[in-house]
Formats: sequence, C-alpha cells, structure tokens
Amino acid sequence: MDLKHEDGENKGNVVLFALSTCGWCKKVRMLLEDLEVEYDYIYVDLTTGDEREEAVKALEKFNPDVSFPTLIINDSDVIIGFEKEKIESKLG
Repeated sequence: MDLKHEDGENKGNVVLFALSTCGWCKKVRMLLEDLEVEYDYIYVDLTTGDEREEAVKALEKFNPDVSFPTLIINDSDVIIGFEKEKIESKLG
C-alpha cells in the first residue's frame, strides 16, 4: 500500500484513509496541517487492483463499515468522520 507522507510534528503513527473527492476528508487533512501533525494518508479511490484490496483490508480492521474519512492514531485510536474536537484532543 503506497501511503503518501506529510511532514510535521511527530505525534505518533497517524494514518488517514480518505477519498480524493470527499469534502470531509479534505477538512481532516486541512485540520492535520493546521495542527502541524506528521501523518500518512491514502486516497483509496485512486488505488486499483491489489493495492486497493490491501487498503480496504487494512481499513476494515479499524472501521468495518469502510467509511471515509477514517483517521487512525497509533493503531489504537480510531476517529471516523470529521470529528474536529476529537482530533484536536488527540493531536492538538
């Protein structure tokens, strides 16, 4: 799975599963950038074949509904949707 990386302050392992056409996904990315957090992300809709299958399987472990955006922090905290207060609480 080819994750893209954004530099910032290391607040742990932060991974965003998103769609390139999703407005809420964009809001999460903008919030992470405002908080200056280092994170990795993948636009699942821009993947194909084995890479898409791998991305969906990885996402299903944390969010069985496979909905977007899904933010995973340190492989334990999962925030589904644009939950500004929760994201700020965990990463702010």
